[in-house]
Parts: sequence; C-alpha cells; structure tokens
Amino acid sequence: MRLLVTAGPTREPLDPVRYLSNRSSGKMGYAVASAAAARGHAVVLISGPVALPPPPDVRLVRVNTAAEMLGAVQSELADCEALIMAAAVADWRPVFIAGQKIKKHAGNLTVELEPTADILRHIKSDKGARLFVGFAAETGDPLPAARAKLQAKGLDFIVANDVSRSDIGFDVDHNQVTLLHVDGRTDHWPKMTKKETAERLIRELELAVKAQSGGAAG
Repeated sequence: MRLLVTAGPTREPLDPVRYLSNRSSGKMGYAVASAAAARGHAVVLISGPVALPPPPDVRLVRVNTAAEMLGAVQSELADCEALIMAAAVADWRPVFIAGQKIKKHAGNLTVELEPTADILRHIKSDKGARLFVGFAAETGDPLPAARAKLQAKGLDFIVANDVSRSDIGFDVDHNQVTLLHVDGRTDHWPKMTKKETAERLIRELELAVKAQSGGAAG
C-alpha cells in the first residue's frame, strides 16, 4: 500500500520566540511509519517538530503549524490509499502573532485564541475508498470522545488512549490503547511498546484492506 502518516505536535507561534504546543514526542507516529515501511509499504510521513531521527525507507515531510500540516496532507493524500493521523495537532492558535518578541512587563498578558483547522474534517470529502485511521489522546476514559470522533470524522478506525498516565502516552516508549472499528467492534490491547502497538495497527490495516478488496494483503 501507499500510506500517509502524520506524527508529532504542531507549534502555533505567539511571537518570534514563543509558541503554543503540546507534549507529543512523535514516537507513536514514527513507530507506525517504521512498521509500515518494514512491511514493504510505501510511506510518506508528515511530521511536526520532534527530536527523532527519520525512519528508514520513509519519505519525510517536515511541518510546524496545523495549517502547514493540513496543506501537506491535502498535497499528499491523492497518491495514498490509507491515512493514519497519529499527530497531536494543536486545537488552538493565537489570533495575533507579534512581529517582535513580546517584552516582559508588570501585570497579566491576555492572549486571544482561535481554533486551528480540523484536518480530518477538511479532507473528509476526499476520503473515497481510502482507509482513515485517527487517534484520540484523552485524559481519563478516552472511549466516549473516541466514539464521537470516529463517527463525526468519517474514520474506519480510531486508536484511543489515556495520556494522563506517566507510563503510557506522551513522550514515553509504551502505550496501552483501545482500537475502535467503524462497525462497532472494540479491541482493548494490552500495554506494549509503541513499536509493538504500531506493528499490530499495521496488521489490522492490512486485514481491513484485504476485506475491502477481497484480495490478499501482506
């Protein structure tokens, strides 16, 4: 298959030296891209700013902001058969970006925020026969939000996980996720390394493609 994978955070600038971001390290998305390439798939990885080496045999596209990630996804999607949105895209960005560093001063600073582009909603109409996989990183029980996102964004699967735990989720090497299928099935996976989680996710995707096409997969 030809796979498009997103990974890492985005950075939404406030001024030339400050930005809004999140704790995503990109490890999960990079593991997914690596696992897919190891299985012989052609992979394009759209990555926010991370401190990780590029995965072997993967074409890497670097971006910073949510808008840049949306543009890159739109540019690459037509040539891909499946999309795995593992990036932790910022939900908000400053309305006003200062041209110079905002100086420290007495009193409070109020920053007005506006929503960033919802990438999956923007490309939903371009899905066609492609398989779309999303991620839902929540604090606490992730399943209610994941189920709502699965339906609202036209996904075939969503990977849900609780990122409030220190041993799984953001910026660590392990994850414990639940895979929700569009047909209502729910698979609770045990705690595994992100590499193992990624390999299992790619196998699930291959099975879905096999069922969709009636042919053989991987």
